[in-house]
Amino acid sequence: MISTVGLHFDGRFFWTSLLHPSSAFLQGLWATVYMSVVAQLLATVLGLALALARRSKVGVVRGVAWSYAWMMRGTPLLVQLALVYFGLAAAGIYRFANLTVGPVTIPGEVQAAILTFTLNEAAYMGEIIRAALAAVDPGQMEAAMSTGMTPSRAMRLVVVPQAVRFVIPPLGNDFNALMKNTSLASIIGVQEMFLVSEQVSSVTFNTFEIYLVASLYYLGLTTVWSVIQAVIERRIDRRWGIRREPRRWSATWSRRRTVLDVGLGA
Repeated sequence: MISTVGLHFDGRFFWTSLLHPSSAFLQGLWATVYMSVVAQLLATVLGLALALARRSKVGVVRGVAWSYAWMMRGTPLLVQLALVYFGLAAAGIYRFANLTVGPVTIPGEVQAAILTFTLNEAAYMGEIIRAALAAVDPGQMEAAMSTGMTPSRAMRLVVVPQAVRFVIPPLGNDFNALMKNTSLASIIGVQEMFLVSEQVSSVTFNTFEIYLVASLYYLGLTTVWSVIQAVIERRIDRRWGIRREPRRWSATWSRRRTVLDVGLGA
């Protein structure tokens, strides 16, 4: 029989932690945000390079890009984090140390986390961008080159801008996943939101309450990004003259009622 003595939900601790989080928790939240943003920006640039490499006419270049994507997508992110931070140091290849840039000091474990997230996310971004470039009508490249543009200039000024509207939806989903995956950085000692929650739990023993708070903050981050993504998509649609029909709940419900009535023989 499982004893329930001492097991209770501390509502006061929960609401205090949720509405008035500690400075350590806020610093962990900030670490989660900036690691995600920096890694995503770098991964997008590297992913574009990988996508272009996959379209190269040189077989070796295509092979290297394919092998990179195969390796990064086929191994767990948790293992990659450990390999980059602990493995490189153990092999005597590189040991991450604190890096001071002006007034800012970036801990070695944060550098390792951002590097790993970038390398991992770039493999997925490469495939997303490659698919987006393939979705653009090949005639666009031909038309641009017929005006005297070089292939690289036509790609940069004509094809890539058109591919952006195909990239945004999957990029947004990947960024949401990246923000949640930053919690894995706790294994190498990054003081992000999950590790701070673990530390609070070990001191206060309010395990359920603090992890629930962390979950709600993660949910808040992904929700805010979903709204930003929707705004970006609408602006791109307007730029390209794409009009989306607004969702009319009354009309949708009316159609469902009609189907239901027919199904019930009304």
